[in-house]
Amino acid sequence: MGFKITSTGHYVPSLVVTNEDLTEFLDTSDEWIHKRTGISERHISTGENTSDLASAAAKKILEKRGISASEIDFIIVATMTPDASSPSTACLVQSKIGADQAFCMDINAACSGFVFALSTAAHYMKSGLYQKGLVLGADTMSKVINWEDRSTAVLFGDGAGGLLLEHGDEDGEDCILAEDLHSDGVRYLALTANQKDVQNPFHAKEESQPTYHLEMDGRGIFDFVIRSVPKTIEDVIKKANLEKNDISWVIAHQANIRLLEAISKKVKIPFSRFARNIATTGNTSAGSIPILLDQMIESGEIKLDSKEKVLLTGFGGGLTWGSIIITL
Repeated sequence: MGFKITSTGHYVPSLVVTNEDLTEFLDTSDEWIHKRTGISERHISTGENTSDLASAAAKKILEKRGISASEIDFIIVATMTPDASSPSTACLVQSKIGADQAFCMDINAACSGFVFALSTAAHYMKSGLYQKGLVLGADTMSKVINWEDRSTAVLFGDGAGGLLLEHGDEDGEDCILAEDLHSDGVRYLALTANQKDVQNPFHAKEESQPTYHLEMDGRGIFDFVIRSVPKTIEDVIKKANLEKNDISWVIAHQANIRLLEAISKKVKIPFSRFARNIATTGNTSAGSIPILLDQMIESGEIKLDSKEKVLLTGFGGGLTWGSIIITL
């Protein structure tokens, strides 16, 4: 039996923080931020944690589909900002939405997380053992940002999005046409967050202090993306036996407008076919791709059951990067 995407949803906190708001405590300006990033505003949590954002998105997905949470077989949450080391954010989502029959787990691949989570979910669905699965990307980046560092504080926002996978007709095709996933742990220092030293009475403490905030080598990340992401886009299209013109939309991780323009130029896919919402959401890490996907469905730009082919591509800390082509 084939499986397909039957519902999508997203949620962002109600507080909107504009670039002008950031100038009250950062040495920056709306013009400086927008010119370099394409961001005008972002949504910031004032108390909601990652599981709250993910649960709100999950409830919208189920409401649109008209099914009960008890019908869900598994929940996978992609996040780099879990509520806690344990339990998993997915288990907290299970509790908050009442999905008492689901098994749950988190995946941490930073801003590539949703692509990795969707790949994992697709393989569970292909096993034939599960009928319905929730795949969510959610991050509360505001809790790992150093709000005194303008190089990172201006970039990020909070939010969650996701989709529901379901088995369909017996002779139906899978909605995942091809995937291409990669990691390079050698370059992990390019983006880190909440690095902590070993703490126990048997370990001699060193003078170095643990790093609790997100730290990013902006130039290193830019170079990595320009080298790696166009190649994964080219490779996944080839794996799917498609041409670039077969792809209706590229939904890329919303990191920086300049990055998206550079990827478009290098891969030779018109920028008009690169979906964008970074101006109003900022970089929401694992939430960025599913938030944008749902917004496009809500606006009617794309439709479920349309058989359109959409390429999802993510890239981020780890380092991690990868692409998936889906049929809607």
